[in-house]
Amino acid sequence: MSDFLQISQTEAEKLADAIKYDDSGLVPAIAQDAQTGQNLMLAYMNHEAVVQTLLTGTAVYWSRSRQKLWCKGETSGHTQNIKSISLDCDADCILMQVEQIGGIACHTGRAHCYFRIATVADGQAQWQEQGEILKSNEEIYGKSSQ
Repeated sequence: MSDFLQISQTEAEKLADAIKYDDSGLVPAIAQDAQTGQNLMLAYMNHEAVVQTLLTGTAVYWSRSRQKLWCKGETSGHTQNIKSISLDCDADCILMQVEQIGGIACHTGRAHCYFRIATVADGQAQWQEQGEILKSNEEIYGKSSQ
């Protein structure tokens, strides 16, 4: 257990209740490197994920594709230890300052998920991939799918 906030279940519920969730019961959550300020990823949280994150000090998200809670790094080992959590002015977006364990936040094996840069080449707009793949999917997950 983390020493992040060390609050009770009741207090965690109270904080989670103050958030404005969308019609699907979700709120976007941005994970940002606490040391560098680099945005690492965007995922979604439901009420339970927010509560679990507040209680454990480790990022827990709602997987929209799997329709279940997802503790970041449960498969890869690339967990996110929470350093701080902020709620935006409209109470509908979370920003978490995290310590990214293993230095990899993206399932593609990159340090962060924002590796596609809008560029123009020969008059054509395109998304150009940048950023080193630090570990392959095979190394991370034991399989080749993304």
